[in-house]
Amino acid sequence: MAEELAGKVVVITGGGQGIGAATASALSRLGAQVVIGDLDQVRAEKTAGELGAEALPLDVTDIRGFTGFLDEVERRHGRIDVLINNAGIMPLGDLDTESDATTRRQLEINLHAVIHGTREAVRRMRPRRSGHIVNVASFAGKAGFPGAATYCATKHAVVGLSEAVHLELHGSGVHVSCVMPGIVRTELASGLAEAKMFKSVRPEDVADAIVSALRKPRFDVFVPRSLGTMGKLTRLLPRRAGEAFARALKADRLLASAAHSPARAAYEARAAESGPGVTRTDQ
Repeated sequence: MAEELAGKVVVITGGGQGIGAATASALSRLGAQVVIGDLDQVRAEKTAGELGAEALPLDVTDIRGFTGFLDEVERRHGRIDVLINNAGIMPLGDLDTESDATTRRQLEINLHAVIHGTREAVRRMRPRRSGHIVNVASFAGKAGFPGAATYCATKHAVVGLSEAVHLELHGSGVHVSCVMPGIVRTELASGLAEAKMFKSVRPEDVADAIVSALRKPRFDVFVPRSLGTMGKLTRLLPRRAGEAFARALKADRLLASAAHSPARAAYEARAAESGPGVTRTDQ
């Protein structure tokens, strides 16, 4: 039976723009009570105002602040039905040229914040035997892509985290979904070319997939769905054959070739400013 989303209290991190804003829009149209958490309060309030949603300041790397943010949502609305861990950054470049600060930023934003948000959601939802946690990972959580080694590492970890918590919550009434999109045309994908065989998708496409998973809970959410099939097929191949296939599709250069693209300069500058206490970028 499909879940009714009208009246559900939904929290979205990094909801001021991109996938987060598109998801907030889709859920607001369905009657959900959406709360956007974002450090850029001006952008978040503008987005929320357009949707009839609510915006509260949130730096996901401030763990106490993150907890306080969720406490405030519960104070205002009585509960949290859905938490969507969406905030994330993707700086590009070879690992040997990546600074330790850049590595730490990705670990704090892409992974530690998701772990903390997931843990807090479980603590609040399991006693009620109801709720849904959505972790936005990436297809990069299923494969390694040159030029984004640390990003891939964080997204692999988010997939593993989500799988483990999904099993921990079996029979509890709390659902977990892991969203794994390919290239999504947000600022995060600035400068990236189109991939062979798999066209990029819009933030609205990811939002629609999230809504579908909330209505009829499922764990694996690939966007487009064909990515899931492709992943299963390539895992059946011997490693050499799989890598040759990736090279034939130029998937091995997709991220690395965009690392120093002028079209990406503004995004990379914003990602470089993000980090503990100053998160400024979302998916």
